[in-house]
Amino acid sequence: MRIDIITVLPELLKSPFEASIMKRAIEKKIVEVHFHNLRDYTTNKQKSVDDYPYGGGAGMVMTIQPIDDCISFLKSQRKYDEIIYMSPDGETLNQKMANSMSMFENLIILCGHYKGVDQRVRDQFITKEISIGDYVLSGGELGALVLCDSIIRLIPGVLSDETSALSDSFQDGLLSGPIYTRPADYKGWKVPEVLTSGHFAKIDKWRDEKSYEHTKNRRPDLLNE
Repeated sequence: MRIDIITVLPELLKSPFEASIMKRAIEKKIVEVHFHNLRDYTTNKQKSVDDYPYGGGAGMVMTIQPIDDCISFLKSQRKYDEIIYMSPDGETLNQKMANSMSMFENLIILCGHYKGVDQRVRDQFITKEISIGDYVLSGGELGALVLCDSIIRLIPGVLSDETSALSDSFQDGLLSGPIYTRPADYKGWKVPEVLTSGHFAKIDKWRDEKSYEHTKNRRPDLLNE
């Protein structure tokens, strides 16, 4: 998979890709991540990428020209499965969406800033708009990182144990239940006996029941879905 991230703050994005799972995916050449500084595509001497909104009002708006030139250049090199704009009014990211996009070959992610981008960018270039929640951040970079991590960890070969991702919360529409590790008895706080019984059918049944119970208590809306 190749991910091209368009941003005015590439330095904010780079360090998370130099550690942990995303670094491993890049080193294994399973994933390529490229950062494109939007200021490199401007045609004005000041390298500015924003301007005042027509009609007045507070804040600045990202202009269409550098975004057009950057996206057009990338599209001339290869075909993209999606051109994504990180936006608070986009479709809320969920596990089903991440699963689907983990099978793509090429993605562009545009990170907004200021009051957002000229609407013509969204009308002419963007194929999917994604939000990571009902709140506003200073820019789309942090949202892009969340999106990338949620996708990359699902690609075969990234995780040491590929079955691990299959048991994550939301994969089956439920939250994960409680989990334990050694020691079995710590200060009198004991691990449920079923988990140390070696009876895997009973363990699976217990986990299913606890997963349902946890979801019912914490996120009953998921059961309605």
